[in-house]
Amino acid sequence: MTLDEYDRSLGIEGLCGVDEAGRGPLAGDVYAAAVILDPKNPIEGLNDSKKLTEKKREALYPVILEKAAAWSVGVATVEEIETYNILQATFLAMRRAVAGLSVPPALVLVDGNRNPELELPTRLLVKGDGTSACVAAASIVAKVSRDHYMAEVAKAYPQYQFPRHKGYGTKLHYEMLDLYGESPVHRHSFLKSYYRKKGEFPPTTGSRGEQLAAGYLTGQGCEILARNWRAPCGELDIVARQGEILAFVEVKTRGPKMIASPAEAVNFSKRQRLVATAEEYLIQNPLQLQPRFDILEIYLDEDGGFLRADWLQNAFDAV
Repeated sequence: MTLDEYDRSLGIEGLCGVDEAGRGPLAGDVYAAAVILDPKNPIEGLNDSKKLTEKKREALYPVILEKAAAWSVGVATVEEIETYNILQATFLAMRRAVAGLSVPPALVLVDGNRNPELELPTRLLVKGDGTSACVAAASIVAKVSRDHYMAEVAKAYPQYQFPRHKGYGTKLHYEMLDLYGESPVHRHSFLKSYYRKKGEFPPTTGSRGEQLAAGYLTGQGCEILARNWRAPCGELDIVARQGEILAFVEVKTRGPKMIASPAEAVNFSKRQRLVATAEEYLIQNPLQLQPRFDILEIYLDEDGGFLRADWLQNAFDAV
């Protein structure tokens, strides 16, 4: 039985397929799509998105959007994944996708064996993306939509090479994590095994903040030249190049229970040590760049999740 034949065998008008993309990656939002196909406009080549090449998925994507009776994409953010867990975040994305349809479905076919509680007639279909045409169409729309999103994320965080792995835990991705640490778009809870293997889990608040800071600075167009650079007089958290500026960045991390501002910890004696350490760095690494001392404040929630970053450029002068 073909995928189209399966859908027709149900004898239901307004049949909607729902599938997700991005449950497993270490970074990025999770996506879901809901698609109601038009029986009068059949689409050739529909199949489980995982069985199609990227080129084929990209070719089918606009055809589905054009020929479908209705379609919608729902998203759950990294913050929601960390708050609710990946399963509940996926259900949230599915509910948003179905809610966004311009045509109310008569029956929803959901890929898998877990019910997202759509408050609509629902049928769970294991391996539905390889059984039903409308579920296959939803799998393609969800996958391509998320791939496009990851391409945009890559513009902000090019060092992780997201277009090559889409955030999944590949060898390359782990190598990039080793080099640059964790970024604000990474799912912190998904990296527990990674940190355990490195003997660094749970990471301290400070090390977590420094990982996020390195990713943040790279996303702002900086080149990280050194992390935790040490000299007898002190340590530089991050040395970064921003155009013709050489920024010596002191990272201060603030959790929800910290009362004082992170920048308040950079007192006069701390500044003296930072300046002396920066001078030693320049002796060993002579660069024709304008030096600057910055403070980068990283704010975390109760679970260590990234909230925001405040970058205080030229925070103090050499003393």
